[in-house]
Amino acid sequence: MIKLPAAWTAQPERAQRSGGYRHFAVLGQRGRGRGRTVELQAVLDPGYRLLVSLGELRDRDAWQPGWQRLPQEQGSPVVPVQAEPILPKSLNSAHTAMDL
Repeated sequence: MIKLPAAWTAQPERAQRSGGYRHFAVLGQRGRGRGRTVELQAVLDPGYRLLVSLGELRDRDAWQPGWQRLPQEQGSPVVPVQAEPILPKSLNSAHTAMDL
């Protein structure tokens, strides 16, 4: 068995063919030699799995070891996201639209 990193990131073009998911964990390996494949599981959807040939996994244009950040587009500023406070259910149900 070949020792592989446990986490992989699909590059943008490959992610389009991977259900839109980018981050995957290795579940196991199958086969031998040129027929060896690696079973990957999407981190955000454990039910989404891929069988990828070892050769494709070694292609750095398609996959990167570890979980990588999305590349920033040139010229686009990084804008922090402001989260709305989440009120407990008891507070949400106590107020009506008229109260607000």
